[in-house]
Amino acid sequence: MRLIFAVILMSLYLTGCGVQSLPQSKNNVEAALAEITNQYKRRADLVPNLVKTVKGYASHEKETLESVTSARAQATSMNIDPSKATPEQLQKYQKAQSGLSQALGRLLMVSERYPDLKANQNFLELQAQLEGTENRITVARQRYIEAIKQHNNLITVPPTSWTNSLLYSYEKMPQWDVSEAEQETIEQTPKVDF
Repeated sequence: MRLIFAVILMSLYLTGCGVQSLPQSKNNVEAALAEITNQYKRRADLVPNLVKTVKGYASHEKETLESVTSARAQATSMNIDPSKATPEQLQKYQKAQSGLSQALGRLLMVSERYPDLKANQNFLELQAQLEGTENRITVARQRYIEAIKQHNNLITVPPTSWTNSLLYSYEKMPQWDVSEAEQETIEQTPKVDF
């Protein structure tokens, strides 16, 4: 009877101190990173249609169109395995995605010079989808950042950190960070002209 009581007590203790929460947390982090990748893929899938639409109106903007196509190719060539992501891999992945973001920004600035393009229904729909996708990317990044924070708290804060040190060997995961180019943009004071 004491043995059964001890087993029940021990199983209750183990379920409450990280035996389940640590692997679940790691799975949540991997799922959150996969969602970021999913949204980046959605954006990359929209780019060829956007470039094709702009190309018809702005054929002499060849350099801008080529830079968007090149940035898309580089961004889609990078695959990341969420379960084995290292800080260096995440940084390279973020850099490739940042390059595509910057190229798309230049492309949208080019579109401002072409009133007919701005009125084109296909372009407007693609631009709206792209803006929506950028918002989804932002939300996915926020969820990933939160999942990393929760996971790292489980790794470092007792009592789950004790379970981790006894049963697992999970390490703190690297947090999502902005690229150097994005950091420079953030630090610049915006100029507003009227």
